Amino acid sequence: MVGAGQGASAAGSAAPGAATAPVTAGATPVASIAELVGGLRAGYDSGRTRGLEWRRKQLAAGIALVKENEREILEALRVDLGKPALEGVMAEVSYTLGEARFMLKKLAGWLKPRKVSTPMMAQPGKSVLVQEPLGVVCVIAPWNYPFQLAMVPALGALAAGNTVVLKPSEVSAATSNLFARLIPRYFDSSAMRVVEGGVVETSALLEQRFDHIFYTGNGAVGRVVMAAAAKHLTPVTLELGGKSPCYVDPSADLDVAARRIAWGKFYNAGQTCVAPDYILAHASVHDRLLEKLAATVKQFYGADPQRSPDYGRIVNQRHHRRLMKLLGSGDVVVGGTGDEATRYLAPTVLKNVSPDSPVMAEEIFGPILPVLKVSGPEEAISFVNRREKPLALYVFAGDRDVAEQFIARTSSGGVTVNHAWLHLAVPELPFGGVGESGMGAYHGQSTFDTFSHMKPVLKKPFLFDPSILYPPYTEGKQKMIRKLL
Repeated sequence: MVGAGQGASAAGSAAPGAATAPVTAGATPVASIAELVGGLRAGYDSGRTRGLEWRRKQLAAGIALVKENEREILEALRVDLGKPALEGVMAEVSYTLGEARFMLKKLAGWLKPRKVSTPMMAQPGKSVLVQEPLGVVCVIAPWNYPFQLAMVPALGALAAGNTVVLKPSEVSAATSNLFARLIPRYFDSSAMRVVEGGVVETSALLEQRFDHIFYTGNGAVGRVVMAAAAKHLTPVTLELGGKSPCYVDPSADLDVAARRIAWGKFYNAGQTCVAPDYILAHASVHDRLLEKLAATVKQFYGADPQRSPDYGRIVNQRHHRRLMKLLGSGDVVVGGTGDEATRYLAPTVLKNVSPDSPVMAEEIFGPILPVLKVSGPEEAISFVNRREKPLALYVFAGDRDVAEQFIARTSSGGVTVNHAWLHLAVPELPFGGVGESGMGAYHGQSTFDTFSHMKPVLKKPFLFDPSILYPPYTEGKQKMIRKLL
């Protein structure tokens, strides 16, 4: 078994930008997909998934998979994204373990019927909500955090008593191949299966009838998933993205703010759905903030971030070219260089950015941070509210009233005050979007609830059966019923 330190050391032996042999994800034969889903349907219909011990066994299998294969997981992440070992440990390995252990600890309590009050009209009686699984679930994962964004929802679906088809992203091919090897070793084929491939395989998969589809990715594909789900009236959870704004107030500690924003933005080379997408800086601190951001980038990654073992890479050349085109949207404060051959793009801060520039048109999903100047909270709030609802919003302000204004007057999937995206690390806080940034939520109990139906049950005895409910509806009965309603 590989411990955290041991696995990190092994995976960190190669520099993030080191050349690796091209990796191609496997492709599940399209003709086998219907049979594969049918096998999972049979597994669910057998009734074996409903018991507490079966669910615990699946969570234990997931924990064992992560702990016993940490070295391979981190290496796959390095190949796919040049991901530094410590970032792989924190955001992928440890996070997945934390969620799985939390679910394992709480599972028995979540399965207990939840009592609710019974009104007078239904007395005597007992009202409860009984958890039941949905059936066969499809989890379609993205490439930016390809391990944990696949495993966490999949384990949550199993914990809720479902069977699962896991579709990893073909873009993160090394991780996809890893799932194809490991899942059959740790999970029964009637509990979870992996479908690999690209558009053709995913399209064939979406033709099948599922009881829930959980998709993480962009809005364009999210619409395709939702349209396919509509054919079977299948409910969906869409974890999308959006341009998550970050306001910096004069009351903020600029040294701390610069460090936390730079960390949140350039983690995973900016390929994080909740990364600060752009900064709205108060005019009085705009120039100083730029100076501190530039200094922080140098402090984090050195004078040449391309040589830093702590900085990742863009997932492929196509995305690298897309991002390079955005560099002309403003004046470069720091960074602004790239190397397509090694998929390197320097951590970049831009100033003098127009709100109508290409870099402000859609989610950046890369290490480019535009900084715009605003006159104060009012202008910043107005700016945010004129755009689509983001997945996250960040406010850096020592003045609590300023933070409360943003919380009360803007809409976003979640908010972190004085830090970047740490709200998603709290299991009791549901994580999800609103509007264009998604629908539905997960993490902690919310994951379990997403893949469950809370079935309402009313239990009544035969002992007491007043005739007041039954015809004929006499005047006396009507008066009494009106008093009870």
